[in-house]
Amino acid sequence: MKYRKLGGTGLKVSEISLGSWLTYGGYVERENAINAIKTAYELGINFFDTANVYERGAAEELVGATLKAYPRSSYVLATKVYGQMGDGPNDRGLSRKHVVEQANASLQRLGHDYIDLYYCHRHDPETPIEETLRAIDDLVRQGKVLYVGVSEWQASQMAEALGVADRYLLDRIVVNQPIYNMFERYIEKEVIPFSARNGIGQVVFSPLAQGLLTGKYTSASALPEDSRAAKLEWVRKGITEERIAKVKQLEAVAAELDLSVGNLALAWILRQPNVASALVGASRPDQVTENAKASGVELDADVLSRIEEILQ
Repeated sequence: MKYRKLGGTGLKVSEISLGSWLTYGGYVERENAINAIKTAYELGINFFDTANVYERGAAEELVGATLKAYPRSSYVLATKVYGQMGDGPNDRGLSRKHVVEQANASLQRLGHDYIDLYYCHRHDPETPIEETLRAIDDLVRQGKVLYVGVSEWQASQMAEALGVADRYLLDRIVVNQPIYNMFERYIEKEVIPFSARNGIGQVVFSPLAQGLLTGKYTSASALPEDSRAAKLEWVRKGITEERIAKVKQLEAVAAELDLSVGNLALAWILRQPNVASALVGASRPDQVTENAKASGVELDADVLSRIEEILQ
């Protein structure tokens, strides 16, 4: 496993990280979820991601409890705040009240004394950025949070946050968590260039396009019964015959390199120096093992050119 610095910090995270969105604490069997985390750790993955809204805290509980078997200093643990956690008017968003209350609730669910990386899960147009950053800065000063991140923020929103942080000497954003894969590339235009200039790294989610880039889908009309696409309509919408045809072409490129198409897709993401880690999900330990093989794989200019022709 290879490691990269997280943005402009001195923190090093594994190129492949393990997330718990749509998996742990939910439809994945508990034993499989625990074994996937253990397998990841044994393979050198030191970066684990969860969020308060994943199964309303159940994912945090499972991830935190499993990782307690290992020295706390040996892994980086991330969670998030923003989403709906109750029925009240203040049970969502990035107000000081919600941020502080959820940070403490997350720590309790995780069973840990501090959170390595705390994300603002989405931008909150109803709360001044200064209020949010001051609340998180207080958590940093209290030792409850070590690094500050955001997820799916636009470059302009991150620019405003950096300006406020510098003006009031608050802890700065060091990482953004956007969607990024061969079919979702919006961050290449503004987010990556802005982030690279300002010491913000990317930890990308859905790098395999919810399984499409593993080659598991061979027809948009005949989906595997146990697949996410069969169960979730928004995943199903991304499975098109045109995309499946492109994956088949990518499989041919991967085969020439003795790679799976999934590892080709992950290595393609890691060609970006601004990407610190590709965040994968896994419902079984063997999936973690397979994805970890992408770390350290370098694609030459000719291969990247062929991939671009297929994607275009």
